[in-house]
Amino acid sequence: MSPQLREFLQQAAGRVEETLNAALAERIAGAEALLAAMHYAALGPGKRLRPALVYACARTLRGDRFDPAHCDAAAAALECVHAYSLVHDDLPAMDDDDLRRGRPTCHIKFDEATAILAGDALQTRAFELLLDSDADSALKLQLLGELAHASGARGMVAGQAIDLAAVDHTLAPAQLEQMHRLKTGALIRASARMGALLGGADDSQLAAISRYAEAIGLAFQVQDDILDVTADTATLGKTQGADAARNKPTYVSLLGLDGARDKLAGLHREALDALAELHGDSDLLCQLADYIVQRSH
Repeated sequence: MSPQLREFLQQAAGRVEETLNAALAERIAGAEALLAAMHYAALGPGKRLRPALVYACARTLRGDRFDPAHCDAAAAALECVHAYSLVHDDLPAMDDDDLRRGRPTCHIKFDEATAILAGDALQTRAFELLLDSDADSALKLQLLGELAHASGARGMVAGQAIDLAAVDHTLAPAQLEQMHRLKTGALIRASARMGALLGGADDSQLAAISRYAEAIGLAFQVQDDILDVTADTATLGKTQGADAARNKPTYVSLLGLDGARDKLAGLHREALDALAELHGDSDLLCQLADYIVQRSH
């Protein structure tokens, strides 16, 4: 990772964590465990990739006129939805994981009921953050629409449903791709598109950034599948080999390790080709694509 990208990611993470701390600072008598679980889930260790994409896409399009403060609410909203999805994904009825980001999962740290409620509350807090943002009404509606579409039954939740139904089954390559474009890719695509909208993207810029995000969103999952068999638990921050243990279909189980790496390289090229259509300084987004395919956890 270049010093430039490292500094950018640190600054983006710092901004979104400050926004989340303020958004989750409320105290309600009798709901202390709920609020503690929300804070634990949203502000634990993490890459903050989705917020970083918001800032990076807006900055790419705005250039010297970029003001990160205009992106804070959207970045925090996306992190809230992502955190909620991880809390629910780890539940006994879903993937039944005990470890997330190197710490006990939310239902292990607290209890199952509290974890469910914390996920529910983080999801709704995301939309409150967008509603309370300083964006004008038309832009606010666009941002709300992007997040709602990516989060629900036409996006992330549908992908999770397909994932659960696929356990102990073999999926065709197109089916596996559809699952991951929904489960992981939809929110990554929304992050980039929301950043582009905040950056004032025109139709052609929004289309190019969408293609870029679709490629890196799928690449993120392919690299996850590779790491599940090549990295250790301490590095991953979650249980190594968990997908294989549950007999879940992955790119490695379907294509083999070399085939999965070839798929990853192809998606990387697609992302960079899409950025070439922006006709501007897209170096930061190029570096983010490199990071996604080269990361070790």
